[in-house]
Amino acid sequence: MALSAPYRRALIWILVPVVIIAAACVGGRIYLDHSFDESGAQSEPVTLIVLPGSSAWEIAETLYAAGVVEDPNVFAVGVWQSGQSGALKAGEYYFPPHVTPREAMEIVFTGKALQYRLTIPEGLTSAEILRLLEGAEALDGVVAEMPPEGALLPETYHYRRGDSRADMIHRMEAGMHSLIAELWPHRASDLPFETPEQALVLASIVEKETALAAERRQVAGVFVNRLRKGMRLQSDPTVIYAVTGGTAPLNRPLSKADLALDSPFNTYRQKGLPPRPIAHPGAESLAAVLNPETTDALYFVADGSGGHAFADTLAAHNKNVARWRKLQKERAK
Repeated sequence: MALSAPYRRALIWILVPVVIIAAACVGGRIYLDHSFDESGAQSEPVTLIVLPGSSAWEIAETLYAAGVVEDPNVFAVGVWQSGQSGALKAGEYYFPPHVTPREAMEIVFTGKALQYRLTIPEGLTSAEILRLLEGAEALDGVVAEMPPEGALLPETYHYRRGDSRADMIHRMEAGMHSLIAELWPHRASDLPFETPEQALVLASIVEKETALAAERRQVAGVFVNRLRKGMRLQSDPTVIYAVTGGTAPLNRPLSKADLALDSPFNTYRQKGLPPRPIAHPGAESLAAVLNPETTDALYFVADGSGGHAFADTLAAHNKNVARWRKLQKERAK
């Protein structure tokens, strides 16, 4: 049955807007899909901070203001259509040049925030480590208390902007705790100390005495021999710690007055181990102390090459000392 003219006109008035709207939706979707995968005009990399609780629209405005995306609506609607709007994560992010809105979304969605790196060298004191933490960029907060000497594991630590300095200290403490728990059960059976704490003390001395990995077990063997015989350790680094308290390097030679200092850390005067570590030893020094080299050596002195000359007797040691002092005088000239 043919439709009447008035009815046809009414139908046209209804269908035309529907067709137009449908065409607009299809065109908008095509534009969105194309724009969401279109490279941006930003020619330089950009680093931005996404604040906690930011919505997709707020992140879109941040990216737009920095030039990462050319249309904040494309980013925000694209994120909404992907279903990832609730998965965007706060952090500091690196956006490479010409990133697409979809790639920008993936960067924030995966949470691969920028990481910083802080290396804690072996042999630093607590005061020196705190100074490194204070100068480390992007960390927040302060450390309320000085950590005990020997409690922190020297290592390279990665962190993100906004991580706290106190949390970094906790990570270092946990690292040292784990290291001791790993190494202590495998120690030699006849060591002249009984606790992990005493092992840390001796490891800190070994750490300060030599920077050569190949020497650590030998240096540890010398100190173990001296402890067994009841000899004083006569370690210069312990005297330096007695003088400075571990707050800063001494930056001068030890004097006779230093060697005569009445301190529990002065191993020229006191027998046995100092009451606590004089620095934070690394894994190699702790392992060396727990499994020292079997040796008859009781003495060592610098040999001028960065290492040490070892001796079994005092007479041989005195010759090594004389050789070292002669070399020092020649270098001074």
